[in-house]
Amino acid sequence: MLTPSVCFDAVLEGVPLDEALRTVSACGYSAFEFWAWWEKDLTTMNRLRKELDLSVSACCTRFITLTDPKRRDDYVRGVEESIVVAKQLDCPTLISQVGDFIRGVPRSDQHDSIVAGLKQAAPLLEDAGITLVIEPLNEVVDHPDYYLISSDEAFDIVDEVDSPRVKVVFDIYHQQISEGHLLSRIKQHIEKIAHFHAAGNPGRNELSRGEIHYPQIFQAISSSDYDGYVGLEYWPVAEPAEGLKEVISWFQN
Repeated sequence: MLTPSVCFDAVLEGVPLDEALRTVSACGYSAFEFWAWWEKDLTTMNRLRKELDLSVSACCTRFITLTDPKRRDDYVRGVEESIVVAKQLDCPTLISQVGDFIRGVPRSDQHDSIVAGLKQAAPLLEDAGITLVIEPLNEVVDHPDYYLISSDEAFDIVDEVDSPRVKVVFDIYHQQISEGHLLSRIKQHIEKIAHFHAAGNPGRNELSRGEIHYPQIFQAISSSDYDGYVGLEYWPVAEPAEGLKEVISWFQN
């Protein structure tokens, strides 16, 4: 079952935590996600999620590169710290960026470094029962120096790591920009995807704005064996509650 989740760092950017989570709940959502746990009041977040009967769908690991093997131990320590927080929040998924492309270093070496780092982290994730998802991003609009652009390479990395606890977050907005063919890629690799992100393109605004027909994409995902979340990670043009209520109506109908 596909379940919508609200990334309050984006949709409700700048809104105090208490107000943000109450808005998520009031708009009919059962889950939320966020980025940097080390910048959040986790005690208050835990209290509010229980009070409002909300689940935490995902949060990020520390932003430490995997492309540079010299930073690998730091990355793994960041995963260990993030696992502790995920358990505190009953959060099933950790989102991980892989770092920027290192100029002058062969791409194949950086690919291998990512695989090696994830293999080192995999036993920690397996023991904890937490899934880590690596995130391809677009380089055309938002992340010009980022390493992992293609979901195809992300799926290859997951195959090489070969752990049930290392998968991909498929960001529909980013992959529409980077490579397109969204439905075919999603359907072909659905077993390697453990989280989705969504935003309208162009603009990264509400899902109903732009060229991506989200109801059809959500229907295709729901028709598969996927059982997880799609995080709404966009910056609204209109009042935030307006767009949130529109999307939740697609799921209620």
